[in-house]
Amino acid sequence: MVARRSVGIQDVTLGKDVVIYEPVNLYGCTLGDGVFIGPFVEIQKNSTIGHASKIQSHCFICEFVTIGERCFIGHNVTFANDLFRDGAPNPDPASWGRTVIGNDVSIGSGSTLLAVTICDGAVIGAGSVVTKSITERGIYAGNPARMLRRL
Repeated sequence: MVARRSVGIQDVTLGKDVVIYEPVNLYGCTLGDGVFIGPFVEIQKNSTIGHASKIQSHCFICEFVTIGERCFIGHNVTFANDLFRDGAPNPDPASWGRTVIGNDVSIGSGSTLLAVTICDGAVIGAGSVVTKSITERGIYAGNPARMLRRL
């Protein structure tokens, strides 16, 4: 027996002038005014995308992610909040990490972000893996991401 479930756009709080290119999986999330969502994006419940932010194609935004205003999230960016601390997936969402992205943050294509906080105005280079919170405005890149220069 196959259990098929279609999600599409379900239980989403939408601001004004939101642009969404389907196909997408958006459920239980909030999108602020002027948000752009490219195709093949998944945004899970309990996540918020701030005013005028742009999420490019093929991104995965897991539960408990907050993205600030005027952010740019490049193609194929992945957010992860279950850190497999016990060596296996954790079924308890209450124990998952939280991710907070400040305002005016740019995240390059192919980056992966764990449960971190990123300050306003930071730039994350393409292909970076962000494993620790970023508290100082600058350009960060690499695996793990480190500061290349201050802004």
